[in-house]
Order: sequence, then structure tokens, then C-alpha cells
Amino acid sequence: MKKNEVKIGKVYSAKVTGEMVPVRIDAVNPHGGWEATNLVTKKRIFIKSAQRLRGLAARWPGMPKSPASTAEVATRAKKPAKASKDATKTKKPAKVKPDGAGAKMSGLDAAAKVLSEADEPMNCKDMVNLMTGRGYWKTSGKTPAATIYAAIIREIAAKGDAARFRKTERGKFALAAGKGK
Repeated sequence: MKKNEVKIGKVYSAKVTGEMVPVRIDAVNPHGGWEATNLVTKKRIFIKSAQRLRGLAARWPGMPKSPASTAEVATRAKKPAKASKDATKTKKPAKVKPDGAGAKMSGLDAAAKVLSEADEPMNCKDMVNLMTGRGYWKTSGKTPAATIYAAIIREIAAKGDAARFRKTERGKFALAAGKGK
């Protein structure tokens, strides 16, 4: 449609959130476009350009055969919400082995555990090899060493002295004093 064809008070078909719905043009917006009401949901919407309007709405689902109030039209057009499939399912409790063995561990927790078992500072590649080899952590990422390195650096930056890790030299980390063994 063209801008000069749009009339206040008329009902047009418009594409709103991917669906064609009837909208009533209520007013011209001072910043351009129009204020409108979605007649299906009764919500106020903003029509930015005439291109969203597809033409006068002849008939739409839920439209009364005789003239009626838009409130009646909106209540007829609403459909009841469907219950989600997840709402009927019950969640199974997570299987946890005794002493936490086999429980999922985050990459940072696994790195802290590997460093607590090590005698000296380690680089991230060696940490990842031990973490995955001992089954503390699983990943399908292409660069897990870079992921762990970035996570350790973020923790040090965010927590400062309270961080579990400390950087000993370029690319090597150890547990902070009092955080391990």
C-alpha cells in the first residue's frame, strides 16, 4: 500500500510477527507511521510504514457477520493456550554416584582439581589433557586449552586475591595460596 491510501479508523490486513492479522488504524504517530490495534490480541502496535499493510481487511477468522464491538471480535478470535508437553512429564532425579565420583564438573573446577594434584605450575594444554584423561571434564570444543585459559584469566581479573588461581609465569598457572591441598 501507499502512505496516502491509509485512512484512520479503517481495518487493514497487516503482517505482525510473521502472521497476517487485522489491525485498526487509530492515529497518526507524530514521529511517522501509525498507532494501531491488533484486533486479534487487542494490543496496541506501531505500524512504521505502509508496506506492512496489505490492504483493507475484508474478512478474518473470528470476524462477526454483523457489526459488533472490537472487544467481541477479540474474545472470539483468541484461542485457549495449549498445555506444553513438558508440563505433563516428571523430572527424574539426577544420578549421582557416591563421593561425587562421575558428577559433572565445570572446566574451572576440573582445572583447580588437576592443579591441586600437581606439584608445579602447569600450562592449559597439559591441564586439559589431564582433566579429560582422568574424566573430570568432557568437551567437544576445538580449542579447550584456550577456553580454560580465558576462564582462568577471567576469574583472576574478577575475583582478584579471592581467585582460586594465580599466574606464575607466561602461560602457566598454579593454585593460589591456601586454595588447594
